[in-house]
Amino acid sequence: MEELSTLLTNVQPMLDWRDLPVDMASLAALAAGLGWASGLRLYALVFVLGAVGRFGGVQLPGELDVLTHPLVLGLSGLMLLAEFFADKLPWLDSVWDAVHTFIRIPAGAALAAAVMGDQSGSAQMLAALLGGSLAAGTHFAKAGARAAINTSPEPVSNVVTSFGEDALFAGGVWTLFNYPLAFLAALVVFMVLALWLIVSLWRFVRRLLRPKPRGAAA
Repeated sequence: MEELSTLLTNVQPMLDWRDLPVDMASLAALAAGLGWASGLRLYALVFVLGAVGRFGGVQLPGELDVLTHPLVLGLSGLMLLAEFFADKLPWLDSVWDAVHTFIRIPAGAALAAAVMGDQSGSAQMLAALLGGSLAAGTHFAKAGARAAINTSPEPVSNVVTSFGEDALFAGGVWTLFNYPLAFLAALVVFMVLALWLIVSLWRFVRRLLRPKPRGAAA
C-alpha cells in the first residue's frame, strides 16, 4: 500500500490540471500521446487514466473525467485482462487485432477530442483527427507485425513481442507524463518506422497475391 501511495503521489502532478495555465501545445501533446497509446493498448490506457483520476485524486483535463466512472473502470479492467492473455496467443492475437480495427481507431480519436473538451469545437475536431490518425498508424503497424510473426511455427517470438509491446506502452506513457518533449521526439521516430513497416508489409502482400505470368507458370 505504501508503494501504491508513493506511485499515486508521483503521478498526480503529471495529470492534475486544476488551476494550471494549460497551453494548447501541452494539450496537443497529451492528445497525441493518448492517440498513440490507444492503438497499442487501449484498455490499459483507459483503465490507468480512470484509476488515477478516481483513486489518485487527479483532475483529468477536458472531458476525460468520464473514465473515472465505476462502470468504465470495471469494463476496462476486465477487457485489459482479456487483451493481456489474448495478445499472447498465436493467431488469436491477429483475430483480436482485426476486430479492434473498428475500436482502437475511433477510441483514439474520442480520447484525443476529450482532452480538448474545454476548448473550441474546431480544436476538438483537430485533436480527434490527430488522435485517430496516430491510433490508426500504431494499430496497423502492430497488427501487421504480429501477423508476420505468426507465420513462425514457434510461439516464443509471439509472447516475447507481446511483452515488448506491454513495456513499450508503459514506457511511452511514463515518458509522456514526465518528459513530453522527449515523448514527442520519440513519437515522430516511431511513426516514421511504423509507416515504413506498413508500406513494406503491404508490398510483400501484393507480391504474394500478384498472379504469376503464364510463361513463369509453364
